[in-house]
Amino acid sequence: MHDFSTEFLVIGSGVAGVRAAIELARVGEVLVLAKSRTGESSTEYAQGGIAVAMNEEDSPDLHFEDTLEAGAGLCDEAAARVLVEEGPRRVRELLDWGAEFDKEGVGLAYTLEAAHSRNRILHALGDATGQEISKTLIQKARSSASIHLLPHSCAVDLLVGSGGCEGVRFLERSSREMREIRANRVLLATGGLGAAFGQTTNPEIATGDGFAMALRCGATLADMEFVQFHPTVLKLEGTRPFLLTEALRGEGAHLCDASGDRFMAGYHPLAELAPRDIVSRAIVRELETRKEPAVFLDLRHLDSTFVKSRFPNIFSRLLNLKLDLRRDLIPVYPAAHYIMGGVATDLWGRASIPGLYAAGEVACSGAHGANRLASNSLLEGLVFGARAGQSMAGAASAWSPPETTAPGFSVSVPDSEVATPRWALRNTLTEKVGMVRTASGLTEAITVLGLARPTATTEDRRSESENIRLNGLAMAAAAVVRKESRGGHYRRDFPRENEEKWKCHSLVVYSSETNQLNVSRLQALQEQDKGSS
Repeated sequence: MHDFSTEFLVIGSGVAGVRAAIELARVGEVLVLAKSRTGESSTEYAQGGIAVAMNEEDSPDLHFEDTLEAGAGLCDEAAARVLVEEGPRRVRELLDWGAEFDKEGVGLAYTLEAAHSRNRILHALGDATGQEISKTLIQKARSSASIHLLPHSCAVDLLVGSGGCEGVRFLERSSREMREIRANRVLLATGGLGAAFGQTTNPEIATGDGFAMALRCGATLADMEFVQFHPTVLKLEGTRPFLLTEALRGEGAHLCDASGDRFMAGYHPLAELAPRDIVSRAIVRELETRKEPAVFLDLRHLDSTFVKSRFPNIFSRLLNLKLDLRRDLIPVYPAAHYIMGGVATDLWGRASIPGLYAAGEVACSGAHGANRLASNSLLEGLVFGARAGQSMAGAASAWSPPETTAPGFSVSVPDSEVATPRWALRNTLTEKVGMVRTASGLTEAITVLGLARPTATTEDRRSESENIRLNGLAMAAAAVVRKESRGGHYRRDFPRENEEKWKCHSLVVYSSETNQLNVSRLQALQEQDKGSS
């Protein structure tokens, strides 16, 4: 095994990781580890845009209110404030670094997405915003002699010593060698875990490695029961799930049945522009009632020239599949998209293990609550990636989550016994820990996942499958404890919110000594912001 060291280590090359690296490069050497090619992440696949209050008719206060409303009563207000108030500055930095967002005349073009009260979504290349942001950040990073990018390196486990997190063990895919990197401070920016589910908008590399590595080293995770399913994902036999951005509905697309009849007005006053959790569950109800495999997006009433120019990539992709966005009903259904939970952090990205930080989708500051507001994810990566970088560059202080206010609940993680391929793990999560949950289904998932011994032909695939298993147990354990429905967590046996008992966050900690996942509750993730040092 070959060891080497760096001052700062960033695991992940999406928006949060690269933005943090740019910040850290001001003070020291930074190594950015990428699981695949540099830039391959959920950031690159983000279509719709980035939400930011820079429009004359908008304000951070309005953005804050919309974020809280979408978050189903569980946003930590301090984290949401940081997100919306620092967002404009971070987006202006992108513009200064060469990002080219779409324009309307001489000014920036803003569009509307679900649950936003104002047009505040910036977009690029019509429907390839993440690609433009990723390109801009990586170009900026490559211009710094202090930032070193190491692609095709699959992180396997964090290295933890008496002083806290000290680095990572990873598989170098080109040589198939296991190696170690030692670092003074480590940032997890590994993205989400959508690939744990059978149907997802996420790239295949999104197997939740950061969540599982954090759990195994004793870090605290929060709100793992809250998984967002995007309502409109292409449903076509033999075709991989393909996201159809919420901006389509923001520009006037309707949801309808096979006859062209709309149905969303019967579920929410905002109809197609209701929060994502409401739209996704409405679609599921319609499909169950009608016994059909999909509902449809309808853009036939919109100007055809506008549709083609506004959504060029989606238009081209669908046309290759013999579907015309201007003239055809497009079959859609919900698929796993984003997790609101993650490694519990303070407002500066500090995790509960000294020397360990997290930012982006793998982290949970509480900003999104139980249901992320559309297009707040890219903004979160920018804002909290920069903050994590500032914090890592300062004094190395640890962070302790607030004390829990309720007794814990434990789930045993027995030694693996039953050989289980990855597709079977994903099917279990989709069926039992997906959009619609019950106590019996969650309990069955815990049993199946607990006994599963993931099978794979290579070390990195085996590691990914084991991460899916552990993350699945964490999600199921948190979900079985929360006996209500809220945001991205829906229990058929507890279909309503319970403000009196469950307006709280969940914490998940894994104990290697007892081989158990322990779930507890607390009222607020964030205490008063005390600065980065």
